Amino acid sequence: MKLGFHGAARTVTGSKYLLDTGRYRLMVDCGLFQGGFEQHQRNWKPLAFEPSSVDDVLFTHAHIDHTGLFPRFVNQGFSGRGLASAPTKGLLGVLLPDSGSLQEEEARFVNKKGISRHSPALPLYTESDAIHSLRQLTRIDFNTPTELHPGVQATLHRAGHILGAAFLSIRAKNRDGKHIDILFSGDMGRRGVPILHDPESIPGADYIIVETTYGDRRHERVDVKDQLKSAIVEGLTRGGFILIPAFAVGRTQEILYHLFEMFESGMLERVPVFVDSPMANSVVDLYCRYHSEHDAEMQLLEDKAGDPLHSRYFTVCRSRDESKRLNDERGPAIVISASGMATGGRILHHLVRRLGDPRTTVLFVGYQAEGTLGRQLLDGEEEVKVLGEFVKVEAAIRQIPALSAHADCDELIDWLKTAPKPPRALILTHGEPGAQEAFKELVSRELGWPVLIPEHGETLEL
Repeated sequence: MKLGFHGAARTVTGSKYLLDTGRYRLMVDCGLFQGGFEQHQRNWKPLAFEPSSVDDVLFTHAHIDHTGLFPRFVNQGFSGRGLASAPTKGLLGVLLPDSGSLQEEEARFVNKKGISRHSPALPLYTESDAIHSLRQLTRIDFNTPTELHPGVQATLHRAGHILGAAFLSIRAKNRDGKHIDILFSGDMGRRGVPILHDPESIPGADYIIVETTYGDRRHERVDVKDQLKSAIVEGLTRGGFILIPAFAVGRTQEILYHLFEMFESGMLERVPVFVDSPMANSVVDLYCRYHSEHDAEMQLLEDKAGDPLHSRYFTVCRSRDESKRLNDERGPAIVISASGMATGGRILHHLVRRLGDPRTTVLFVGYQAEGTLGRQLLDGEEEVKVLGEFVKVEAAIRQIPALSAHADCDELIDWLKTAPKPPRALILTHGEPGAQEAFKELVSRELGWPVLIPEHGETLEL
């Protein structure tokens, strides 16, 4: 049995793992590389295997760095099933067409500006391609062993992180008839985060593939609402806009939840809040639909004060014209807009207009991968390129690490300790090299487990 690493190896994005039993080929996740130009170009390179040779794709969750290559994968010959939890299937109905639309929009923009290295620039795939790929999605349920193929069984377990997120247990029979249990963490969430259930415990596994996004970091053990309040109060004293680049899935909903609580309790003076992300607005509807995924605190708040995600406190910008009208607003105000790493979406237009204004605060509430505009701003770049224009950075740049939806190194260790037995090997993916090396040392010290760190394109014999 072989396991190949075709993304998220020695980097954070582009998750793609190919499990080959000899009779059945299962791809776990089918994600886009995200970041700067070099990462973007990796999405255009042919994979080391033919998409038509893969039987099924099984998604851990809906984030684009785990799912966003799927329409192209289908275009290139994949004809099997895209398997996902019900909420993830629902989210992909929003995220993949949006991703295709953004691909088309970027191609139009660079062609208009004449800055393409190719003439004309083409999208990686179109919105129509993405809609077509949705026909191949099939729902599977949490905590229910599902036979994917004779001798291959998959079970989804709740991972927290975002709506519908799962870690996967795969039980596969190899050619000599013996079972091997393989666990894929996907992106691991945190305990005690609003809205969603906490991550579940690990069942027995021979091999555990675990993400290491924060393998070298510890989140501050602070009250997130206090941090968010302090950052907003500081920003509002400048009298301008607070721009919050936020992932449309997960982070936007968590921020709205905290703002609702603070406005309701009087902890924060009410100011205009604009949600300028069509995708985030659709995702909010899905979060409200899947009540079975809500934790007890979310249900209690809904019963007491109403839906915290659909609230009179928030103004939704659904059309481009409504988004453009924000250019005429002087502030103070808060704008929450995708994308979370400032790699695309409407947030870029707000940054072009307001980064040069010292009254502006840009508040990051999630991980910023190498090569992204978000990372450049956090690293203190004095001038950045946005939508083809060089913009001087006069705005205040802030970050709230405690809002991360990823478990930190200690939380990952605590989760791994729930395993009933040590695995034959712990395999580290979905992290930058420094984070992976640090986490390897931590695992060796805390657990004493053997650790492997695969390179991109490497295949391991299980």
